[in-house]
Amino acid sequence: MSKLIENQRHLFDLPDDVAYFNVAALGPLPIAAAEAGCDGLNRKRQPWTISNADFFADTERVRPKLAQLINAEADGIAFCASVSYALATAANNLPVKPGQTILVLADQFPSNVYTWRALAERVGANVKTVGHAEAPEALNDALLSAITPETAIVACAQVRWTDGARIDLDAVGARAREVGAALVIDLTQSCGAMVFDAATTQPDFVACAAYKWLLGPYSTGFLYAAPKWRRGVPLEQNWITRTNARDFSKLTDYCDAFAPGAQRYDMGERSNFALLPALEASVDLILDWGVANIEATLGAQNAGLARRLAALSLASPPADQRGPHYLGIALPETAPADLSDRLRSAGVHVSRRGNRLRITPHLFTTEADMNRLVEALKVELSPPLAAER
Repeated sequence: MSKLIENQRHLFDLPDDVAYFNVAALGPLPIAAAEAGCDGLNRKRQPWTISNADFFADTERVRPKLAQLINAEADGIAFCASVSYALATAANNLPVKPGQTILVLADQFPSNVYTWRALAERVGANVKTVGHAEAPEALNDALLSAITPETAIVACAQVRWTDGARIDLDAVGARAREVGAALVIDLTQSCGAMVFDAATTQPDFVACAAYKWLLGPYSTGFLYAAPKWRRGVPLEQNWITRTNARDFSKLTDYCDAFAPGAQRYDMGERSNFALLPALEASVDLILDWGVANIEATLGAQNAGLARRLAALSLASPPADQRGPHYLGIALPETAPADLSDRLRSAGVHVSRRGNRLRITPHLFTTEADMNRLVEALKVELSPPLAAER
């Protein structure tokens, strides 16, 4: 049974006059994570204090914690600096035949489109865009209907980044397996805020950047590879992923054998002495809160906020068709083009994506923050939405 979490603003460096509703763009680094990163960076000031074993210590601790986030095995986790790196790894290993189709969602994040366009061009396949940007409520059904025996890869997210439209990944995974298609998921906009179970969904690959809902530093993230893909071809040929890497005195005894599991996919220079400790501190915090509890808390918080915005005629997708941590409200045609900048001047930080205002709070969001947001929207949106100017 999930439980609601008390406000955690004291763990972040957020002034009282800042209402931050933009985690989907950049999650704020918790104070503990920033301190861990600074401590790690300072180690490089005295490099003689860094031992050979330290090149492996952080990754050995963090890898199983990342796996725990998605109910996966640590052997399936690889470290990468970006979603594009993880998706390129997937594209480098998944078989696609000429004439087959790769499915992507309407308004999918660019990195999760360009990768598949390049692969399709290389092998003579097709990329098909599914759904419509203006109909988030129909996105999931459109995707399920588009998966056919001609489908080679389904590439999607758990929630669409622009509006939070939700995909039933368990149903999509089952349908993909039914027709023999691979499932590649970008969890960047949900991991740490929504429950995901790799054992149930059975994806082929998962990509996740950690600087959003995992509250980690930029240039950190991970890849998950299903068991059948853990003997594939990595993008890089680096030394630390080999079985003899721990013996620095014998690195020129060149070794073709990889370390177990998905470690072969680890990016070069994975042993980042500043970023990994910061990432670990953030992941520890999320695991301590519990992803299910975070999801329940943000869902309750957004439900109340959605009702208040609906009173201003600002509608978001129904709760069962969006990520609980997301509100993507449809803006009227009269909304000023510089609405985000105007709200920022009022101390309210959100993102505009197309005709939607993306509102993404977290456990640090207070009632005062929500009041500030609602009042600012009243001021900036023209009648009949605005109560006053």
